[in-house]
Amino acid sequence: MNDAQKKTGNGNSANLKQRRFVAPKNGVKNTLSDTTKAKFNKQGKPVNKKRQSTQNSGNHQKNSKPIKIIPLGGLGEIGKNITLYEYDGDMLLVDCGMSFPDEELPGIDIVIPDFTYILENKDKIKGLIVTHGHEDHIGAIPYLLRNFNLPIYATRLTIGLIEQKLKEERLLNGSNLNVVKPTEKIKLGKFEVEFIHVNHSIPDAVAFAITCAAGTVVQTGDFKIDSTPIDDKVIDLARFAELGRKGVLALLSDSTNAERPGFTASERLVGESFSTLFKKAEGHRIVVATFSSNIHRIQQIIDEAVRCKRKVAVSGRSMINVVEVSRELGYLKIPNGVMVEMEELKNYRPDKLVIITTGSQGEPLSALHRIAFSEHRQVEIIPGDMFIISATPIPGNEKLVSKVINELLKRGANVVYEKMYDVHVSGHACKEELKMMLSVVKPKYFIPVHGEQRHLFKHALLAYGMGISEKNVLIANNGNVIEITKKEIKNVETVPAGRVFVDGLGVGDVGSIVLRDRKHLAEDGIIVVTVVMDRESRELVSGPDIISRGFVYVKESEELMSSLENVVCDVLDSCYMNDILDWNALKAKIKDGVAKFLYTKTHRSPMVLPVIMEV
Repeated sequence: MNDAQKKTGNGNSANLKQRRFVAPKNGVKNTLSDTTKAKFNKQGKPVNKKRQSTQNSGNHQKNSKPIKIIPLGGLGEIGKNITLYEYDGDMLLVDCGMSFPDEELPGIDIVIPDFTYILENKDKIKGLIVTHGHEDHIGAIPYLLRNFNLPIYATRLTIGLIEQKLKEERLLNGSNLNVVKPTEKIKLGKFEVEFIHVNHSIPDAVAFAITCAAGTVVQTGDFKIDSTPIDDKVIDLARFAELGRKGVLALLSDSTNAERPGFTASERLVGESFSTLFKKAEGHRIVVATFSSNIHRIQQIIDEAVRCKRKVAVSGRSMINVVEVSRELGYLKIPNGVMVEMEELKNYRPDKLVIITTGSQGEPLSALHRIAFSEHRQVEIIPGDMFIISATPIPGNEKLVSKVINELLKRGANVVYEKMYDVHVSGHACKEELKMMLSVVKPKYFIPVHGEQRHLFKHALLAYGMGISEKNVLIANNGNVIEITKKEIKNVETVPAGRVFVDGLGVGDVGSIVLRDRKHLAEDGIIVVTVVMDRESRELVSGPDIISRGFVYVKESEELMSSLENVVCDVLDSCYMNDILDWNALKAKIKDGVAKFLYTKTHRSPMVLPVIMEV
C-alpha cells in the first residue's frame, strides 16, 4: 500500500470523495454504496464519529432502564399468587389468586391479596396474564375486577374457569377476556409476552416469557416435566432451551417441591392405581375425593368407571362447575349416558356407581365431610363402600383429613389414601426437574417463587449448585420491588402487600382487632354485665345482671355469679363516692374490676362487656 493509500485507508477513497460531489450527468444516479453514503452528512461532510458514538451510547442508555418485578403474594406462603411487572412506566400483572384461611383466622372464608399498590397504579397496568386455572392463581380475580376492569389473557380452559367465576359474581358483562394459545405472543404496552406450554395437574397450564427492552424474564408458573401426560402434550422444553440460548435475564420458578428429591411421577401412575382399586371394589360403591380442578384425574376416574360399566355422579359445587366447563370446552371426554345426577343415585345399585366429590382436604363444609358425618342429603355410607382420597393434605390440613378418615372407618367404609397406594401425584416439579429448568433456561438472575420460606431457600441452594452466583440469586418477600438490569439485581423499596380477609359479603372489614376478639371469645368466652342507672342521680336502679357465654354455665356456678354481682356493686359504689360519673369511665372500672376478680378465682380471662342503660 502506497502513502496515498495509507492516508485514505483505501486506494479508491479519494476518487470516491471526488465523485461524491460531482453532479450526476444526464440524470444518471450516483452509484455510492449505502455504507459509503452513511459516512457523510447531507452537506457532504464526514460524520463526526465521536458524536455518532455518543448518540449510540445514548440509545444504549435508553435501553438500559431496569425492569421491576414486584411480588404481591405467593412468597413465603402457599397460595395468593400475584406478581406485578413494570418497565418504563408500563405495568402488567401475572396471576391473581387467593388462599384458604388456617386455624389462626377463625370465621374467615378466603384470603386475597392487598390491591392497594395495584389500584394506585391502575392507569399504568396494560393487562392481566394468567398461568392456569387453579384457585391460588385465579381466585381473587372477581375482587380485583370490582375495583377496576382490565383485559385478561389466558388459555382456553383457564378463561372458561374465570368466566364461570365472574358469572357467579355477576361481573361477566363488560369483562374483557381473551383466549391465547401456547406459542402465541401478545403485546402489552412495552412488554411482549409469549405463552409456553407446561405440564401441571390441570390442562392448559403455561409459563411466560416476558420481554421488554431490558431483556427477557421467564416465569414458569406451576409446572412439572411429565413425559407421558394424559393429554399427550409434553412440556415445551425445546422453547425454554431456545430462550436460554438467546439469553434470559431472569428466571422465576415454582419452588413448591424444592425439598423433594428426584422427579415427580407421571399422572398415568394414578390411572394404573385406579384400575387396581376398582377391581378390588367389585360389588361395592366407590367414592373418590380429589381436587375439582384436577381434570386429568377426573378423566381417569371416568375412564375406569366406563370400563367397569358404572355410572358416575359428581358432588360439590366446585366439582360440578369444573366438570361442566371442562366438558363443554372438550377437555373432558365423557360418553353419553355415563353421568347421572346425585338425585338419581337411588335408582341404581350401589355397586354400579362411582361418586366423584370435593373434600380431599377434609374441609368442614365439603361434600366428603358431610358424607362422613351423615349430613349429606343423597349419600349415606354403606359398610363396604370404598373411599379413595386422591390428594395430599396441604400443610395445616392433616388433622382435618385424619378426622374424616377416622369417621369413615367408624362407619364401616374402606378408605384408601396416598400413603397406602399411588392414588395421588404432585403437579409440581421436584429437585431434578427444577435443576433441568435452570440448566436449559440459563438465566443470569434467579428468583425462587411459589412456596414457603423453606421452599424458596432450598430452591436457591439448587441454583447455587447449578453454578449461579449467590449475588445473582434473590430470595424476596411479598412487597419487595426487585430492580433488574444487566449489571445487577437488587431490592430497592417495599410496597403494601398484605392480606385482605373475605368474610361473607365483607371484604377487608375484618382486621387484626376483630380477629383478636374472635380468638379471645373462642379461647375464654364472654361475660356480659348489664346495669340500669338513673340518668340524673347516677344511682343504681336495677342489676347487675350477669350473662355468661363460653365461660361457665351459670346454673352450675351460682356462687361465682353472686360474688361477681357484689364486685360490680362495690365498683359502682366506689365510683359514686369518688365522683366518677362518666359512662365510659364507669364501664372501664366495671371491666377492670370483673376481669381481676375472675382471674383471681378461675385463672381465666373471658372478654368482659359492660352495658349501662339509663332510665
